Amino acid sequence: MRIEDSGLVVPLRPDVTTVGRGRGVDIRLDDPSVSRLHAEIVRRGPYVYVVDMGLSRNGTRVNGRPIARRVLEDGDVVSFGTARCRMGGIPREEVDPDVELRRAVAPELTRREVDVLTSLCRPALSDEAFVAPATARDIAGELVVTEAAVKQHLLRLYQKFRIPEGANRRTRLANEVIAMGLVRPLPPVHVPQGRPPMDGRVPGVRGTAETRRAGAPHAHHTGARPAPSPAGRRAS
Repeated sequence: MRIEDSGLVVPLRPDVTTVGRGRGVDIRLDDPSVSRLHAEIVRRGPYVYVVDMGLSRNGTRVNGRPIARRVLEDGDVVSFGTARCRMGGIPREEVDPDVELRRAVAPELTRREVDVLTSLCRPALSDEAFVAPATARDIAGELVVTEAAVKQHLLRLYQKFRIPEGANRRTRLANEVIAMGLVRPLPPVHVPQGRPPMDGRVPGVRGTAETRRAGAPHAHHTGARPAPSPAGRRAS
C-alpha cells in the first residue's frame, strides 16, 4: 500500500493489517480525519479486501465510493477519511469489485431492542476514537426504564447476535452491531457557546431522565395544578 501524501510504501501483513491513527495499528496515518482504529485490510489467499471498522464519522472509500467491506483490485485508491492510499501488487482474479462482500444477516429486532442498541453504541459513535459502550445503568437512565429491564434486553440481544459469555460482552455486542451497520455515527451538533439547545436536551441524546427533568413538567404529568397567572389573582 502506497501512502500518497508521503510516498511511503508499506507491505501488508499475511493475514490482517490494521490501519488508523493510534499507536497500536500496523499502518499509522497521521491525519486528524482518521480514527485511531479506522479499518482492516484482510488477505485471504489471492484476495484482499478492506473492512471499515465503523468507528469514525469520516468512513472509508474505495475509488471515491463509501464502503463497509469491499474486495480490492490492483491500483484501487482507498481513502481513510481524507488520507489516500493506493493498492499495488494484488493479483488479478475473477472477482466483481463492485459487489461488496455479504455481511452477516441482522436478526429481527423489536423497537425497544433498537433503542437499547443505539444507546449502547452511542459513546463509541460520539467521538473519533473508540470508547467503552454504555453501561446498563447509562442505558436505563437514557431510556427512562429500570436497569433490570435493560439487562433482560441485553441478554436477549446477546442470544440474537450469538455473543458468547465471557469478558467484554457488551463491547463485543457493540462492535458487532456497528460492523453490521445497524447504528451510524451521529452528525455533529453545533450549539452556540453559552446557549443550551432550544428544547433543553443534550445534543445527540434522546429523552434522558436528566434532560426530561430539565424541562418544565406538565400539570397532567405531575398531578399539580398550574400556578395562577398574576392577572388572574385577586387583589388583597
